[in-house]
Amino acid sequence: MSPNRFALRRSRAAAALAFVALLATAAPAAQAADPSGAAAPRAAAAPDIPLANVKAHLTQLQSIATANGGNRAHGRAGYKASVDYVKAKLDAAGYTTALQQFTSGGATGYNLIADWPGGDPSKVLMAGSHLDSVSSGAGINDNGSGSAAVLETALAVSRAQLAPDKHLRFAWWGAEELGLIGSKHYVNSLPLSERSKLSGYLNFDMIGSPNAGYFVYDDDPVIEKTFKDYFAGLSVPTEIETEGDGRSDHAPFKTAGVPVGGLFTGASNTKSSAQAQKWGGTAGQAFDRCYHSSCDTTANINDTALNRNSDAVAHAVWTLSAGTVTPPPGDVYSTTTDVSVPDNGAAVTSPLAVSGRTGNAPAALQVGVDIKHTFRGDLVVDLLAPDGTAYRLKNSSSSDSADNVIANYTVNASAEAANGTWRLRVQDVAAQDTGYVDSWKLTF
Repeated sequence: MSPNRFALRRSRAAAALAFVALLATAAPAAQAADPSGAAAPRAAAAPDIPLANVKAHLTQLQSIATANGGNRAHGRAGYKASVDYVKAKLDAAGYTTALQQFTSGGATGYNLIADWPGGDPSKVLMAGSHLDSVSSGAGINDNGSGSAAVLETALAVSRAQLAPDKHLRFAWWGAEELGLIGSKHYVNSLPLSERSKLSGYLNFDMIGSPNAGYFVYDDDPVIEKTFKDYFAGLSVPTEIETEGDGRSDHAPFKTAGVPVGGLFTGASNTKSSAQAQKWGGTAGQAFDRCYHSSCDTTANINDTALNRNSDAVAHAVWTLSAGTVTPPPGDVYSTTTDVSVPDNGAAVTSPLAVSGRTGNAPAALQVGVDIKHTFRGDLVVDLLAPDGTAYRLKNSSSSDSADNVIANYTVNASAEAANGTWRLRVQDVAAQDTGYVDSWKLTF
């Protein structure tokens, strides 16, 4: 996990407005659900991921670090050797692999991307982890643990010859410890047409902490529920992950509008007495006392946590690459794709697909709007139902001289079918001011 100075913090209030996606069907990168709503059969249950196999990968990563100056950091021989090790395993298992190069700090970095043959190429589920360590140690928990679990899950896909509805893609990122450099490079290099194919990204960074907690990202309700349901089946309580919020490789995907989620067992924060009571371990001690230190070796792993989380990785990959997941009540659908609003010009629309629901929209449909504009009084804003019916949210007013339209509106949309493509329509009806639709959402 990257250090605090690269944190992309968000408030807990903003977390409550996190993206919602229906991950079992395709959705454009900026959208939270698939417009088709087509049901698909469930895949078989995920297999058990052998702990011994995951630990064998960690042993190899430790050996690589030991042979290369004690670390696997960006720009060092140990990192490239780590990439070569993972790539060889995937090539032998039938994956199509690619090394994506980038430069950071004057050194060449590498992302490793592995695609499993088959699945709908317009519906891509990704799972990834960063493979680099800090320069001070081998980085076996941070983040050999996530890298090994993702690798063994990918190999389990091959052993099972899984044929999911979605296309599966796995990734190992470089230079995360320098500020998410590799994952940012990957996301920023993707054409919009390729980003729109990503229905979700699952991130695994530090999942074997020795004084482990069980933390689940809350960025997307469907992904979050998938992980929580798995741990509930083990009678293992979970908490929302806050220590690493925005500090790992899910952040660039989220910024690009891709639904994200993941797991974490804690870093330098201290385990509370309440947490020790429900999870075991030592209260008053860091979840990982060797975080970013030379003692982050193969001795710095909690086998129980690594085993549970590795199985949870596979469970999520099998579940979310299969058929339609029904969204829970009160679901939020959102988009963060920017749409420019021309000055004193024609109306523009921002689409948002809703699927998987039954019946009509509620009588109190909530519409959250975030429009950046230098004179909000110029703007006329409407919500368009799937059948084209317009619901006025805001009129123009020459006396409304503030910047931006950041507001929540309530619409009686009970006459409208819930499923379909909804649109936010915005028109600038006066000259000299400019802006864009930053984001908007529907809460059912």
